[in-house]
Amino acid sequence: MLGGNMNQEVLHAPSIDAGQPCVLVLAAGRGDRFLASGGSSHKLQALLGLQTVLQNTLAAVQASGLPWHLECGPHPGMGDSIAAAVKATASANGWLILPADLPLIQASTLQQLALQLAQLESRELRVIQPFYQGQKGHPVAFSRAAAQHLSRLSGDLGAASIVREAQQRQRLHRWECDDVGCVLDVDTVQALEEARRIWQQRNS
Repeated sequence: MLGGNMNQEVLHAPSIDAGQPCVLVLAAGRGDRFLASGGSSHKLQALLGLQTVLQNTLAAVQASGLPWHLECGPHPGMGDSIAAAVKATASANGWLILPADLPLIQASTLQQLALQLAQLESRELRVIQPFYQGQKGHPVAFSRAAAQHLSRLSGDLGAASIVREAQQRQRLHRWECDDVGCVLDVDTVQALEEARRIWQQRNS
């Protein structure tokens, strides 16, 4: 679980806006792969620049101007974490589901996804999956009609079953994205070093 040294000001989430989708930042995982790869702390507490991985992710979310919710758990699986976050933001007009270990995600990526979601019929199950150079990325965007499905999730597979259903019903929209931040998660120490390299290039 997360330690107590987080900047509380960063963690102050805005009120949910029924006219906008809400970014769900999932931070309930144990980070076992990161520790197994040689990490000395929870991956979300590892430093990237002067801030932690989680603080970098939240800074981008805040900069997007969208409503957001941080789900810290504890939960037994990602599906349970998503379900809890959706229930906590039930009035939102759709959701952008973002794992907290994507510290390079850009605010503009979130804004573009939210805009695309707003252009779809919210009363139908609609899903937008970003891709970066052929890789599936995050956040995955879900229309308001996905609420019941999302709130019933459990286990470790996240929302994969809902994405498959949307694909079968031809309501899965593929978005080619130019943001490496949508695919570079810091699951390992090696991935963190790559994230640090890109972060330094962006900020040099």
